[in-house]
Amino acid sequence: MNLWNNYKEVLGHTFDLTFTQQWANWSSNGAELRANLYTHPYFIKMRETEVWDSRCDIYNTIIYPKTGSNLPCFGVDLMKFSEKKVIIVFDYQHPVENYMFSVDGLPKQEGNIRFFEPGNHFSENIYVAKCAPSEVDEHLDMFKKYLTKFKDMVECKKPTGEDTAFYSDFDKYMKKLDPVAGFLSQKFGKEKTGSFIDEFLFCYD
Repeated sequence: MNLWNNYKEVLGHTFDLTFTQQWANWSSNGAELRANLYTHPYFIKMRETEVWDSRCDIYNTIIYPKTGSNLPCFGVDLMKFSEKKVIIVFDYQHPVENYMFSVDGLPKQEGNIRFFEPGNHFSENIYVAKCAPSEVDEHLDMFKKYLTKFKDMVECKKPTGEDTAFYSDFDKYMKKLDPVAGFLSQKFGKEKTGSFIDEFLFCYD
């Protein structure tokens, strides 16, 4: 579970986060899951999930800014499913459906990407990379750049609202796309996984 440590360090150095709750700490069928919640003056929450076993190492987090300033979320999916299947995804995920969000100075994704549709909660700048485990840190500088841009957005707007209904459609959409539900069900059972998805991952739907 050390593959993504440098990404987690960048996130922690970028934002002064306050730990609020450990939502889950599970061990089952050779797998471990940790789920934590954090807060920040300009965030409703940041939710963080780590899942790992002998083959896989998954890190997922979404930052939900406070509302009233039309800001995107910042989503991160760092997924090692095997030595030959490692996927890195991070993006500005706008809560409004069919809202094309774009940031100047960042690369734009080209071509079709499974699960991710720019213009429908994903931005034109969605960053998707496939690599070997030994290559994951080659994308760290770009991660820093995206995260710094997000910090600039948030600190410029200084959002204060806490209308979680703003994230209802977003959570419904993301729940449909969730790529690890099947894996979690195999390891922790359908009932436990269903509760985790509904109450932790996508509780605003």
